[in-house]
Amino acid sequence: MQTISQKALRALLYEVSASPKPGLVDRFNKGAHTDMDFFTFIDSSSALSNYFSYCVVEGVKYSGKNPEELFQALRGHGINAEKVMFEATDGVNTHKGLIFSLGVICAAASCSMMENESKNMDIEIICEKVSLMTKGLCLRELTFLNKSEGLTYGEKLFLKYGLRGIRGEVESGFATVRNYSLPVIRKLKSLKSYHINDILVQVLLHLMAVNEDTNIVARHDLKTLEYVQRYAQQVLDLGGMLTPKGMEMVFEMDKEFIGRNISPGGSADLLAVTVMLDLLLEGLPFSGSSIQGNCVV
Repeated sequence: MQTISQKALRALLYEVSASPKPGLVDRFNKGAHTDMDFFTFIDSSSALSNYFSYCVVEGVKYSGKNPEELFQALRGHGINAEKVMFEATDGVNTHKGLIFSLGVICAAASCSMMENESKNMDIEIICEKVSLMTKGLCLRELTFLNKSEGLTYGEKLFLKYGLRGIRGEVESGFATVRNYSLPVIRKLKSLKSYHINDILVQVLLHLMAVNEDTNIVARHDLKTLEYVQRYAQQVLDLGGMLTPKGMEMVFEMDKEFIGRNISPGGSADLLAVTVMLDLLLEGLPFSGSSIQGNCVV
């Protein structure tokens, strides 16, 4: 069970290490950020290692019939994890979205393993468990929103645009990841022709091309989101990180995003989720409908 939490930590480290990530913190620069850098993310990731273990334990302990109870059991751990994160980063929000996403996955994975008495990970089972754990989340926290002040960015964007953000993605059992980015990372890794760094950036581009990234909309607007999606698709059409011309365009995109203060942080979070699910699949062959998407590498 410890390996589940270790993979969550690896997912955080892989995400921030992948470079160049247009507009995002990576090994090369701060992206479109002034309050954080690569080492801020390292500090934050290290501080969260115990949190993921706690989530795994909750999944192991759970024996009820209502998966929403397991989700509720994670809330206290999540609140404490946010405090630990802010202490490690001097108040900077590096991983709030992934505390939510990866914490739920850790609990769902360990719970599913216990229920199926198997060491092998079936991603469809895990993601279905995630969906069941968070069933009704958007309805409770967004649709029936009963406050007008003190709104989070996610709540404001739902009220203004109807975007469900990370809540919707988690409640769907990470549909965007399962349909788009997970098949890409599995296919590219199976080819054994590309460095993991280039694979991760390529996966990020696929996510940027389709994801309704609320981080972009919060900083700018829907028009900017559409611009980012088109730009990412253009880079992919040139081969992305897999061709010299595409790679050159990725670097150009990074400069442009930094200049325009564009940070696709929602897609970066989904990259970490993609890595997590892929790591859970390690040892299994690249086959089966559960990881067959409709994306061209």
